Amino acid sequence: MSNLLYTIAVILIIFWAIGFFAYSAGGLIHILLVIAVIAIILRLIQGRRL
Repeated sequence: MSNLLYTIAVILIIFWAIGFFAYSAGGLIHILLVIAVIAIILRLIQGRRL
């Protein structure tokens, strides 16, 4: 499950980078970035518990 979160976070960061340079999606791209950062933080927190 944690690998899935990490994969989703990486995909969202890639989409954010593409959207940031394309300026096509507006504020939605920044919401995706926030979701990706939260997923990475959750992975780091869960990794320390295990």
